[in-house]
Amino acid sequence: MPQAEKKKNKLAVIDFAYIGVSAAILAVCSWICIPFTIPISLQTMGVCLVAGLLGMKRGTIAALVFILLGAIGVPVFSEFTGGIGIILGNTGGYIVGFIFTALIVGYVSDKCKGKFFPLVASMIAGILVCYAFGTAWFAVVYAKSNEPAALVTILGWCVFPFILPDAIKIAIAATLTNRLRRYIKQ
Repeated sequence: MPQAEKKKNKLAVIDFAYIGVSAAILAVCSWICIPFTIPISLQTMGVCLVAGLLGMKRGTIAALVFILLGAIGVPVFSEFTGGIGIILGNTGGYIVGFIFTALIVGYVSDKCKGKFFPLVASMIAGILVCYAFGTAWFAVVYAKSNEPAALVTILGWCVFPFILPDAIKIAIAATLTNRLRRYIKQ
């Protein structure tokens, strides 16, 4: 492997700085809750923004750092919670799903250089994959301690109320990514 290619694959100090700041941004986005009939946090917007700005490798690592911090008990999740119990609980699959969202959004951002419409499409795809993974996780965990619920019931609890807020968050994240990406060292 040529020397230039080896350097490209390694993480530089600036990458660690971006990843650390981005994990902190994800925590802050998790803490911001807009009270409606269900609380709406800005977690999904944060994941889309971070992956769109940093790309697949750094964006996914930032999401992993965020999840690992929460898993060891740092209160980075919604409502200032943390701990492995949150990850293993009913809604933990949505948090783990952030990894897939970051992979999808980051990949498209890298390939399309932050162009708006491909970015929006990748954010929609990333959130849909997060919904699918989280909903499957919820169904399995919920069924262990309750009567199994129908898929449409679970979607009514976990997905349908979040579609419009997530669409708004995607629009904001894509716009911010499109405007800020030029300031991020790639």
